[in-house]
Amino acid sequence: MSSHAALTHLTLTETAALLQQKVISAAELTSAYLLQIEKKEPVIGAYLSVFAEKALSQANTIDSARLHGDAVSPLSGIPYAAKDNICTAFGTTTCASNMLAAYHSPYSAKVIESLEKQGCILLGKTNLDEFAMGSTTQNSAFQITRNPRNPSCVPGGSSGGSAAAVAADEAVFSLGSDTGGSVRQPAAFCGVVGMKPTYGRVSRYGLVAFASSFDQIGPITKNVSDCALVMDTICGTAAPTNFSRSISHSESLHGLRIGIPTQLMDNRIAPDVRAAVYTAASSLEKLGAVVSEFSLPSLSQSLSSYYIISSAEASSNLSRFDGIRFGSRTNHTRTISELYERSRSEGFGSEVKRRIMLGTFVLSAGFGDDYYKKALTLREKLKNDFANQFNQYDLLLSPTAPTSAYRLDQKWNDPLEMYLGDICTVPMSLAGLPALSLPCGENVNGLPLAIQLTGNHFCETELLRCAAVLESELGCYHTGKEKLYEYI
Repeated sequence: MSSHAALTHLTLTETAALLQQKVISAAELTSAYLLQIEKKEPVIGAYLSVFAEKALSQANTIDSARLHGDAVSPLSGIPYAAKDNICTAFGTTTCASNMLAAYHSPYSAKVIESLEKQGCILLGKTNLDEFAMGSTTQNSAFQITRNPRNPSCVPGGSSGGSAAAVAADEAVFSLGSDTGGSVRQPAAFCGVVGMKPTYGRVSRYGLVAFASSFDQIGPITKNVSDCALVMDTICGTAAPTNFSRSISHSESLHGLRIGIPTQLMDNRIAPDVRAAVYTAASSLEKLGAVVSEFSLPSLSQSLSSYYIISSAEASSNLSRFDGIRFGSRTNHTRTISELYERSRSEGFGSEVKRRIMLGTFVLSAGFGDDYYKKALTLREKLKNDFANQFNQYDLLLSPTAPTSAYRLDQKWNDPLEMYLGDICTVPMSLAGLPALSLPCGENVNGLPLAIQLTGNHFCETELLRCAAVLESELGCYHTGKEKLYEYI
């Protein structure tokens, strides 16, 4: 293994320690990741744009500050990636759509500013399903992203580029956005950790909206400790956090009450995924937790409710992309109606059009009461049902996705089948709950399996604590310590 590949294999925690001890420089680290991107991208296709020159310049500035003894953040010099629906004041923010192919944001998202203040180095923007609508990252207008664990398989979506970048060691960590599972599901498919914080915990300022009452930025990392470190930074100062100091891989889970919803363990879930969940449950019991199953009937309505509400919000949010206020404008039109129609027809892909049409329909006169209002009522019922369950349980355990990663061509022509792949993640998004996807081994084909832990609102500390202990117990704790000898 070449030295740059060994360096990029390290976790965020390990990399930050080497930088602080001046064993490696930020420039060396950034160069290693740029080399890794150059090597892996022809196959993986995780990035839509790479800011090599800017990243190296920032790394040199950080190294100079360290050399002169200036105070720098523990995360200074850490290279990361961001999903290309998160605005940056440099480069383009395309949302993987022809509609925004040349769009330059005049400002950076709050999360980008927060990481920049800590000295983190943005390597580039990652691929996604267009406007974050999809579960495979095949709906991008520009390229297909492949799963680093098996390039013939999807990496999940819509944050597939962000998950693939971390899994392929093309970034120390990445940021994605999660509307109905778009951080957790690709993290599960790629064998990394993905977290959706409580709705509102992380600022959405600068995140291009898909469904505003669901959208939440979250981290994708190599392990739980790294996830906690990133959360410490992106949660901002409005609600001060110190997740990284509150977790341990060796503490007891004695007395922790964990529930498994039976509706997320039925025959729609692949046998190997169900087995992984029950293995995790056994490990939790071994660690002192009390695990039991319960029924939550309202879960059966969550998928239909989600697609009605999210499509309605998408229809409203994307109305601004008309070729006049925002978005690319078509040429040679004779009327304003033709300008709107052709600009939107040419700018949006098929999945985006499908959801806009669905959303417009459920909001239209005569149908709003039948569909949209009923979906909102079901959403409130689900929230209340979850609240009642959290009187009995501290955390919930379930699959992240009903299957492991599938072939690129397997569900491409069946949108409904792909929608059904969100059955495990959508309920938590409807309720605005924090949830984390944790790798828990592989299936017989060598593809990652994952479980999902869900906590009550603003209970990320308890969620991360349990995930860290379970990660260690399951033996899925990612560490690059065996590679450190090359730098010591």
